[in-house]
Amino acid sequence: MKVVYLTGWNRSGSTVLGNLLGELPGVVHVGELYYLWRNGVLGIGTNTSCGCGETLTECQLWSRVVDRVAGSDPALAARRIVAEQRRHVRVRHTGARLAEVAGRRPRPAGVTEVARRMIGTYRAVAEETGAEVIVDGSKYPAEAAVLLGDAGLDLRVLHLVRDPRAVAHSFARPKQYLPRMSAARSTGMWTALNVASDRIGRAAPERYLRLRYEDFASAPRDVLGGVLRWADLPGEPPVGPDGRAVLGVNHTVTGNPDRLRRGPTTIRPDLAWRDALPARAAVVATTLAAPVLRRYGYPLRP
Repeated sequence: MKVVYLTGWNRSGSTVLGNLLGELPGVVHVGELYYLWRNGVLGIGTNTSCGCGETLTECQLWSRVVDRVAGSDPALAARRIVAEQRRHVRVRHTGARLAEVAGRRPRPAGVTEVARRMIGTYRAVAEETGAEVIVDGSKYPAEAAVLLGDAGLDLRVLHLVRDPRAVAHSFARPKQYLPRMSAARSTGMWTALNVASDRIGRAAPERYLRLRYEDFASAPRDVLGGVLRWADLPGEPPVGPDGRAVLGVNHTVTGNPDRLRRGPTTIRPDLAWRDALPARAAVVATTLAAPVLRRYGYPLRP
């Protein structure tokens, strides 16, 4: 079974990229699967809706998947899964999970349980949808590290990066159920998630690809074509040379509210932040991200 796991920080294009990949034959985009149990089953997260518009527990796909994976007591299973996620696959756990994959330390039983549940959920989705490839936009590098240790999984890790000042500007504007976030907090998370994702690339370079949002937005068809070749995915890029695409219904678990859009859409660069981001926020974001800005090809002074 093939899984394309998206990692990086939020507001970096993972929703639209995942939905485009989900338009390919035999591919299903599940959104941020990490939150299925917290948001969907327990109902304690920021959003409980599937990308199809139904609540996750009433969606025809996810209700069946939960039944298959969680058994007779979904709430009990969900509480256990969420507890193991918090204990073993937060961003700070990435190094430990990679050390286990490399054989430098033993894998705890809780990590084995996380892997078992993740693989079981992927297989349930594949069997319910008939998909051969699953795109998971959870963006937790520690989860990707856990999956690297499964020899029966064809895992590809796609690391999405966007200029932290553009991300800070995006977070300054609330979007439906997504609250505002300060430039300091946004950039702190940006740095942590991207540095942790870089570690995946060093540990498994043959399974890893880094992609800048700016490159994708400027030439979506060409860049997406490169992603398809790297991941060995079927079909042609479902976007025209002019950046136009038509998105159908998806079954994504939480994520950017834009996942609920369907029909014609146009992918184009978003450069409004260059004029709209306050100078103080730009300085904060640049200062906090400075150690890794050049690594991703971003200038100190945009």
